[in-house]
Amino acid sequence: MVLTSVEFAAGSWLPFDSSYESANRSPSLSWTDVPMGVRSYALTCQDQNGPDGQAWTHWLLWNIPATESRVLSGLAQYPRLDNGMEQGLNDYLDYGWSGPCPPLGVHEYIFTLYALDSDFSPTSASPASVISELASVAMTTARLTALYGSGGHIMSLASIGQESRAAYRQAVFLAQSRSA
Repeated sequence: MVLTSVEFAAGSWLPFDSSYESANRSPSLSWTDVPMGVRSYALTCQDQNGPDGQAWTHWLLWNIPATESRVLSGLAQYPRLDNGMEQGLNDYLDYGWSGPCPPLGVHEYIFTLYALDSDFSPTSASPASVISELASVAMTTARLTALYGSGGHIMSLASIGQESRAAYRQAVFLAQSRSA
């Protein structure tokens, strides 16, 4: 599977309006090259460098119908959406998307799409439970990584329409990570 977004390139900056400090609007995502036998999809977004070195969950979405090949931006923050999709509690204790708002530095946000051969019914809507259970039942996964940092609105706004800079920003991020 391949996971992409029309709003940002892999390894580039998330749009400012997806951040918690702005419109807090979930980004649109789409996927291709899905395996045979998919009955539903699930989607998560985590910052692997959260407080105390623990992952910080920004989004839990599951029971995306197998007929879908995208999630539109700006999904409502409800536990259950009209088309049967469900959302769990993120680490902000909100349902649905809660965007990045890192206190310091640049962080990586990893969107993971899970292809499932059945509908998903987690034992709990908590991040740890949902992610653990998804990992154990997924047929396959696809990932898309984005960046955001404190003062990220400047970089996010500057990067709109400039996908060719994504590789440069990713290289700078990796160099900063290695030196830290």
